Amino acid sequence: MRKQAKILAFAGSLREGSLNKKLVKVAAEGAIEAGAAVTIIDLKDYPLPIYDGDIESSEGLPDNAIKLKALFEAHDALLIASPEYNSSVSAVLKNMIDWVSRPAVEDETPLSAFNGKVAALVAASPGGLGGLRGLSHIRQILGNINVLVLPGQFAVGGAHGAFDDAGALKDARTTGAVQAVGAQLAAVATKQIN
Repeated sequence: MRKQAKILAFAGSLREGSLNKKLVKVAAEGAIEAGAAVTIIDLKDYPLPIYDGDIESSEGLPDNAIKLKALFEAHDALLIASPEYNSSVSAVLKNMIDWVSRPAVEDETPLSAFNGKVAALVAASPGGLGGLRGLSHIRQILGNINVLVLPGQFAVGGAHGAFDDAGALKDARTTGAVQAVGAQLAAVATKQIN
């Protein structure tokens, strides 16, 4: 019997009305339809201090870093909607990665929360490029910490007008393209674990 891929989905944004929080839900629908189990989390529920080696040395990892690390380790793949801040990734996304990449216990395998994971990326931005510049940076960061980032991605430009009041994308073609990213992640993650 084939194992069901487990995907952890989140947006690199804290704002309640975040376009990327809406977008990651659309991508997750594609992954679910393709047979994956998807856990959607909100990084706002896991506040973290700015990464500081002195905090890590004196106090260890913050509780929320440990909780996030456990979530990452319990899932096979990552579905990330990354906003673009000044042509790069958001501070909250990078800071979370920095904390989760740190060892929680002595003799822990380096990058245990990321090793062997597969990831897919989407982005939404009011700008015309839809966050593409930020996606190239998150792709590089994840690739350097042993995550296989799928080549297929999708960026929604003009996103401030792309969603309806219920949080769904207005355009059916765009919806299909975003859901296809989630479906591809589900397919690759399922192959990896079976």
